[in-house]
Amino acid sequence: MFKKFSSDEVSSQNQVKASVQRKIRQSIADEYPGLEPVLDDLLPKKSPLIVVKCQNHLNLVVVNNVPLFFNIRDGPYMPTLRLLHQYPNIMKKLQVDRGAIKFVLSGANIMCPGLTSPGGALDDEVDAETPVAIMAEGKQHALAIGFTKMSAKDIKTINKGIGVDNMHYLNDGLWKLHYADGAFGLRFSPRKTAVLSFIQDRKSIYYLPRRGYADVLSPDVAKVVCVKCSLLVVTFFPCTQQKLILPCRSTV
Repeated sequence: MFKKFSSDEVSSQNQVKASVQRKIRQSIADEYPGLEPVLDDLLPKKSPLIVVKCQNHLNLVVVNNVPLFFNIRDGPYMPTLRLLHQYPNIMKKLQVDRGAIKFVLSGANIMCPGLTSPGGALDDEVDAETPVAIMAEGKQHALAIGFTKMSAKDIKTINKGIGVDNMHYLNDGLWKLHYADGAFGLRFSPRKTAVLSFIQDRKSIYYLPRRGYADVLSPDVAKVVCVKCSLLVVTFFPCTQQKLILPCRSTV
C-alpha cells in the first residue's frame, strides 16, 4: 500500500471539526485500549487533528505534523510502525519465520505457510479482518502492520494462500514520511494564484477554500494574506516545502 507512497498521492488535507475529532479519538480508544493512558498525549484535545485523504481511499491521521494512524475508507484505524514501536503491546501479534522476512520487507502479503511453519507463531484469538502487528523470528520489533484475511484458526487449517494483507512495513513510503510538515504542504507554481482561507482558533490558524488569496512573489516565495485583517499570515517556500505561520488578529 505504501511501497511508493509520496505527497503526490495526497488529494486533500483538512483539520476536522471537534465532533469528528471526538469520534476518531473514541474509535482509536475502542480499538486500542492499551493506548488509553497516553491518548491525551497522542491526540491532544487542543491540538488540531488533520485528516489527509490520499488515493485509493486511504486516510492518514496527522497530529502536530506527525502521521499516527491510517485507515481505508471507514475501516479500523491502524497505527504507523513508528507509533507501534513506541507502544509495542497495543496490537495482537502474528509471527513469520525467517524465510518470510525479505518478502514482507519488499511489500509482499503474508502467506499462510510463513505463519504456520517452524519459526512462525499464531494467536488463536485473532479473527478475520483484524489489524495485527507482524513480528519475525529472531527479531524484537514489528516489521509490518497487517490486516488478516482469515482468522488464525483458518490460517492453520487452510494453510495456503494469503493469510494477512501487508498494509505498512519498514522503509516503505509511510515509514520514510516520519515528519509530515511540508510533505503535505501546499506547493505554489510561479505566476499562479491559490485561493485559501484562514480562520483563527485560539492560537492556531488553518486554511479553507475560497476565503482568502495568495500572491506568488517569485518561484521561491508566496505570501498569503488574511481576508479579515489584511495581515500577512503565512509565507510559503515552495522549493523547500516549508511554511512559517505568523499571528493573525482576525476572529471568526
